[in-house]
Parts: sequence; structure tokens; C-alpha cells
Amino acid sequence: MKLVIVSGLSGSGKSTALNVLEDLGYYSIDNLPLALLSSFADYMSGTAQKFYERVAVGIDARNRSEDLHYFPAILNGLQNGEIQTEVIFLDAAEDILIKRFSETRRKHPLTNDHVSLSEAIRQERVLLDPISARADLYIDTSTSNLHELRDLVTLRVVGKVGGGMSLLFESFGYKHGLPQDADFVFDLRSLPNPHWNAQLRQHTGKEIPVIEFLETHADVHAMFKDIRDYLERWLPRIAASNRSYLTVAVGCTGGYHRSVYMVERLVAHFSTAYQNTLVRHRELP
Repeated sequence: MKLVIVSGLSGSGKSTALNVLEDLGYYSIDNLPLALLSSFADYMSGTAQKFYERVAVGIDARNRSEDLHYFPAILNGLQNGEIQTEVIFLDAAEDILIKRFSETRRKHPLTNDHVSLSEAIRQERVLLDPISARADLYIDTSTSNLHELRDLVTLRVVGKVGGGMSLLFESFGYKHGLPQDADFVFDLRSLPNPHWNAQLRQHTGKEIPVIEFLETHADVHAMFKDIRDYLERWLPRIAASNRSYLTVAVGCTGGYHRSVYMVERLVAHFSTAYQNTLVRHRELP
């Protein structure tokens, strides 16, 4: 049985992630008391019904703080058995969470007459630290809308084939913010910028005119070689440590040209060695 534990801060998109998994064939249950997780997992894995082969469970700050403290021990117990577990943790910047609560007018589970929304968010982050520290996949949803989050969960969790490490190459634009859930970040802003060529500005790094422009510059090839060589050296060691997910972010100023080109080139190279090699261009429609 595969058990996906979905956790994260209130307003970060936990319900959306659980709904995606449910739509894609997972038996999903939200707000399960953590103290019941081991018994629940044993029951589900013990049944012969294929309906329960893939299960998703939401665990969050609505649990007792004493129970959350024991999450690492509970997870270790599950991993010592026949159950394949993955922990997904969703997060977002405090100002984004405050804005989302303001727009939806929902009540944060930890607010009361003496605890403001900002204080509740900070308390929740501390309470959930035992879970976030054990996350296999950390997703920052600060810059993601509902549809983008659905696509990302589908791409990373459901699109994963077999038990190998899921390797995501993501392009982004620095002017739109650094991706907080990246494991490695490479900066391409020192490379020649197609944006300043009026004939190239409306094209992206996936299109021939931009590709041909970039490939006339020796620095572009040198940058690719340096990133490739670094990852070829360290990815096998990371995969050997039983990592389930890894995100490599490549950024340029706007996220349309240089970073897109480089990500496409890296994916073409590493997809031959890593079965679960994925691509995401954050700034492209």
C-alpha cells in the first residue's frame, strides 16, 4: 500500500492537494487524528481490496500538539513495515496566507480572542515543524493559483513512475520571486539576454530563434557544462540517500528565455538516466 501524508499550513492548499489525489484514485481522508494513523494504516494495508492500495491522509494543526510532537516516531513505525509512505508539506509566505484568509473570510483554526491571525500562523508553523522536517516533498504555494497547484501535485506525485527519485527541473524569473521549494538554484542572469533583441522578445526559450541566438555564445555552453557536471556528480549520491523528490531551479530575469532554454537542455540530458525527470516552466502560460 502507498500512503501519502498531506500536511501544511492552513491556507496553503492542503485541501486542494487531497482533492487532486482523490480525483486520481487515492482513498482520501482529511483531519485524521494522528494518534490513529498507525492503526488506520495497518487496517488499510491489511485488506485485500485494491480500492485501498493508494491512500492519502491529511494531518495538520487541528491535531493535538502533544500528538504532533510524536509524528517522527509514528512515521518511523510505518516505514519499518510493508507500507510505502510519502510526506507532502505545503507552505506559503505569511503575507500570502493572511491575504488568502482575508479574501475567503475563513477562520484560522488557531485564532481566538487572544491570538491574532499572524500569531496563529507563526504558532502553526512551530506546531507542524516535526512534519515539515520529515517531508519528502515541500511545495511553496505563494506564487501558485489553484490550477497550478493541481497540476503540480499531479505532475510530481501521480506522474511518478516506480520507486526512483522524482527530478524536477523548473525555470523561473527572479523578478517574480525565488522558488522557495527548490533544492538547487542556478542563476543565468550573467548570460546574454534575448529580451534586448526586439525580434526575439516575443519568443521563448523553447523556440528556434531564441535557441539559435543562445547557442552562438560560448558562455551559454560553458554554463550548461558546469551545471551538468555538478549534477552528474551529486545526483547519484542524493538518489542513494533515498530521496523521493528533488527540485533544480534555473532562473533568469523574466523566466521566459535563458532559463527556459537551459531547463529544456538539462531535461533532455538527464531524462536518459532518470526515469522520473519532469519539467516545469513557472512563468510560461
